[in-house]
Amino acid sequence: MIGNYKIITLCGSTKFKEEFIAEQKRLTLEGNIVISVGLFGHSGDNEVWTEGIKIMLDDMHKRKIDMADEIFVINVGGYIGQSTLSEIEYAISTEKEVKYLVAREDNIN
Repeated sequence: MIGNYKIITLCGSTKFKEEFIAEQKRLTLEGNIVISVGLFGHSGDNEVWTEGIKIMLDDMHKRKIDMADEIFVINVGGYIGQSTLSEIEYAISTEKEVKYLVAREDNIN
């Protein structure tokens, strides 16, 4: 497997910080390159709420999706917020594979 690593971008609500860390570790140990969020706004990184920063981070995350082979959605309890939904839709529109922590019942990818 050396040299043939899948690149996975994690998506989901930043209120699930512990789950992000756990999935990043699991996916890395499985032999993937994992790209995650830079800040956890819903878990105490208040810089996110500074004027203009959230917009920049949302755009930056779409660039992280561009670099990935697939995205992995951290949807604890099935929860998907608006930002995450827009990332899923973007990933689908750019023909990225979408995988979920919790299977979706609405069959979106």
